[in-house]
Amino acid sequence: MKMGIVKRLAGVAGIAAALVVAGAGPAFAATGTVHTDSGAALTVRSSPSATAGSIGSIADGTAVTITCQTNGSTVDGKYGTSDIWDKVGDGYISDAYVYTGSDGRVAPDCAGSTLTCSTAGTGNPKTCAQAVAYAKTRVHTSNIDSYNGWCDRINAQNYGWSASGSETAYIHWTQIPSSFKHAGDYQVPAGGLAYFKSSGAGHTMISIGDGKFLSNDINGPGSYTETTIAQIKSKWGQTYVGWAQPWFKINH
Repeated sequence: MKMGIVKRLAGVAGIAAALVVAGAGPAFAATGTVHTDSGAALTVRSSPSATAGSIGSIADGTAVTITCQTNGSTVDGKYGTSDIWDKVGDGYISDAYVYTGSDGRVAPDCAGSTLTCSTAGTGNPKTCAQAVAYAKTRVHTSNIDSYNGWCDRINAQNYGWSASGSETAYIHWTQIPSSFKHAGDYQVPAGGLAYFKSSGAGHTMISIGDGKFLSNDINGPGSYTETTIAQIKSKWGQTYVGWAQPWFKINH
């Protein structure tokens, strides 16, 4: 959601946006123009996050083709505050620095990362697909004590363990070998585990694909329901740190 300076088209002329089917979202690629506050080049990131690695830059004033858009980390830029990221070439740029003629999306949703969930090297009893299938059978809206506050253990149970072996969700994140982690990447494949940092224990949840996750407590204490990274960030004020393959301390 973008808040701030409205990027309106001037009359009939303006930057060409995506063609839109009546009543539906944008269907094709769009165009825009990069404008930075200082006139410096805009960094192209490897994933839709301000902390993701740089894979290049685009000069101020450059016209770009936006193949798709997705949500990521929130950025304050020339055109206000936005968590929309534009896929340009092989990387992503913050839409807060791109004039498209709209504060909303102008291109189709990105299909997601080419990375997939894998249990290789984890020794998990269940595969990623099996873990997702089992997690879906556990969805409920009741207040069940064994779900209240036990996010890391719930993920471990989905993969066939009785516990994760880590003291908290965020400690678990710090213990995962770097080869299994994707810091700042919002494109989490089904079975991948998303992690958050807070002043407390942090949080973790399992992806079921297409930007959707299953999490305890977010829609009521002791519940286990569908949610998004954005909801965890806005409702609980937690900081998203990235996702990881299902590696658990319990067997390492």
